[in-house]
Amino acid sequence: MTTKDVLCELRKKHGFSQEELAEKVFVTRQAVSHWESGKTVPGTETLKLLSDLYQVSINTLLGSPRTLICQCCGMPLEDEIIGKNQDGSLNEDYCQWCFADGTYTYSDMDNLIEVCLPHMLSQGFTEEQARSHMKEMLPKLDYWKRYEELSDNGQFEAFKKQLMEEINQLQIEGMPRVESLNALAGSYVNLEYPLPGGGTARFLDDRTTYLGNQLESEFGGDRCFGVLACMDFILVCTYEGGGANPELVLYKKR
Repeated sequence: MTTKDVLCELRKKHGFSQEELAEKVFVTRQAVSHWESGKTVPGTETLKLLSDLYQVSINTLLGSPRTLICQCCGMPLEDEIIGKNQDGSLNEDYCQWCFADGTYTYSDMDNLIEVCLPHMLSQGFTEEQARSHMKEMLPKLDYWKRYEELSDNGQFEAFKKQLMEEINQLQIEGMPRVESLNALAGSYVNLEYPLPGGGTARFLDDRTTYLGNQLESEFGGDRCFGVLACMDFILVCTYEGGGANPELVLYKKR
């Protein structure tokens, strides 16, 4: 699609008139009309405003002239999985698993490979092929080439260790020790839990990236423990394969 078609489609999808959109991005209605007729394109600052308003990348607004990939893990980037800066704007260089709220979530290339491995195996790679591909690709990506510059000097890893200590101190029966936490997108793990009085509830934000892990129960059986945490809370639940029949074990404010 061309830029004019993308802008027109997004405006209509969100139910804005040309006048309403113009007001939201501080331009005239005539400017919006000119974009949609192809006479002009929005300037850089206006594109940023449109990106924030529609929650799509500037690349999408311009008709996707580039193929975006995460510069940490190499995953192809669609608008729905792009990471966010601390101010909530989209960062078109990273996915939401590698970059969340202005924070890089991986500092160890080998750890990233272990996290990506199951996904690659499900796509038909052998383990040897997957490891070889990742070890060749990752050093070529911008994050790993500039790691010393972009690194937070271990602050995020220290935060993860603190979270793991807090979780393990809960000593939940049947749950093994948490030895690692990975970035998990809220939209993928926002399970719906039954409440004692009837009804159900979700506790996560689909648009937020959390830290968590899945652990096999020490009691055996088909149910697993799920652990999720952030700056504000720790959540522990159990569920069956694919997140079926979830039960909330603990929700603790930090």
